Amino acid sequence: MKRQARDGEAATRGFEDLKVWQLARRLMIECHKLANMLPPQERYDLAPQIRRSSKSVMANIAEGYGRYHYLDSLRFYYNARGSLAETINHVITAHDLAYIDDRRFQEIYGLGRETERVLNGYINYIWSLRTGRETFGDRYVAEEPPALPEE
Repeated sequence: MKRQARDGEAATRGFEDLKVWQLARRLMIECHKLANMLPPQERYDLAPQIRRSSKSVMANIAEGYGRYHYLDSLRFYYNARGSLAETINHVITAHDLAYIDDRRFQEIYGLGRETERVLNGYINYIWSLRTGRETFGDRYVAEEPPALPEE
């Protein structure tokens, strides 16, 4: 998704330009289609779990992208990887319970594994950049708590 500036030029890159976010978005859409096909007894069980976990992958990638320090970013990318593993697990569960056929399972499962490969590559790339290290060193960046007014 390329954003356009007012003058028609391409705007500054954002998380939407990341291949890993784009794959996670596709996976989320496919997982929502799957959730909509689940039987009524899964309305309050598997369906909301697969929806939430697939959205979490995208959200954590976006939030990690918005962080300055590499360790802070990586924390969110690791959370995305955990949510991705959860999403893949839910897809396997749907297949095991015969809610989706082999062909559809392979499509969604393959997309999940492709997302995982690209996410792992992106994590390695972020490790190699170590953005923010010059300013903050190799420690997590934490905001100072606000000063409380004296009584």
